[in-house]
Amino acid sequence: MKIGILAAGITPDSLLSEYPSYADMFAIQLGKIEPSLEFRTYDVRLDQFPESAKECDGWLITGSRSNVDEALPWMLQLADLVREIDQLKQPLAGICFGHQIIAYALGGHVEKFEGGWGVGIHSYAVTDDSVPGIPQGETLSICAFHQYQVTAIPANARVFARSDFCEYAGLIYEDRILTFQAHPEFSKVYESALLDLHGNALLPEDVTKEAYQSVESVAIDSPKIMVWIASFLHRAS
Repeated sequence: MKIGILAAGITPDSLLSEYPSYADMFAIQLGKIEPSLEFRTYDVRLDQFPESAKECDGWLITGSRSNVDEALPWMLQLADLVREIDQLKQPLAGICFGHQIIAYALGGHVEKFEGGWGVGIHSYAVTDDSVPGIPQGETLSICAFHQYQVTAIPANARVFARSDFCEYAGLIYEDRILTFQAHPEFSKVYESALLDLHGNALLPEDVTKEAYQSVESVAIDSPKIMVWIASFLHRAS
């Protein structure tokens, strides 16, 4: 099964020698979990797009430093591709920016969150049993790094994970599209590296301090979530 990774962003230049690109983070981790998955990366920021959605069996959209409201040409083309994937009923996963552009493309709304930045380890309550293997009532703790959020969801989306800070943290669309606002591909070490890089220069001092404290004290569920993503892509195909 071939999974197309639509790379909407990349690891910062200063960290790229030490950490994989965002696309490679997914390819490496998902490939170890489900060896039957093959991956092809399209750097959509550089206008590298498939001829059609039929080039791959399933798709994944990464995070990005860009924001959906920039409405750059590659973002508009990516939104068109999301709609094509949806029409073909192919499996699709989206993370952070991917979560947001999928919601935007299918009729939702995305904006800068008035509550500020979501960074560090955030915990989300599973409020629905829509995703096989993710039981209702469970709490998921994941690395986060975002200022924008989905603020209105498409008609065919259901919320399966939320928090007081992020109402639409996890969405599933007709059992074929699965999206997370947070970053299950990030490790605590990488989250700390991002905080070291951006820290108080980009984030308020109190937000930075709280983020560091969460990384030190909260265990993450990322490995388990990556297993769910691999299983979802394989099953939905």
